[in-house]
Amino acid sequence: MATTDARQVADKTSRKKRVSAGPEKKARSRSAVPEVDTNILMDVIRESLMADKAEDITVINLIGRASFADKMVIATGLADRQIAAMAEHIEKKLKEAGVKRVWIEGEGGSDWVLLDAGDIVVHLFKTEARQHYALEKMWAPELDDDTEN
Repeated sequence: MATTDARQVADKTSRKKRVSAGPEKKARSRSAVPEVDTNILMDVIRESLMADKAEDITVINLIGRASFADKMVIATGLADRQIAAMAEHIEKKLKEAGVKRVWIEGEGGSDWVLLDAGDIVVHLFKTEARQHYALEKMWAPELDDDTEN
């Protein structure tokens, strides 16, 4: 009988610990979120930019060169409103294609809007800002250091 009392006390104590810890959090595995093919997303982005009359669309392959993304898309818009609309349209179309989160920076009337869709980063510039930051030159393959140390 003493053993039964000890078990009841242990059960109450462990229950108190569980209750005070709060609700259990379910572990989310990355495999539960389906990944969307990068080529499909690139097609969605290109079509959206062309429909919005973006100029000088450039795609830079970052595979093996950067860890933050596989592709970088750079495009030019003529006005703040055009750039904001392009960002909004891309975000909407990427979500329709299955991308869960698209982060946008600078969409409140800026010379430069950045969209981060995970494997693809999109930079939308006004002409002057694009020339000033010169991302194409910064990420040009010619600047890669291929020498082994």
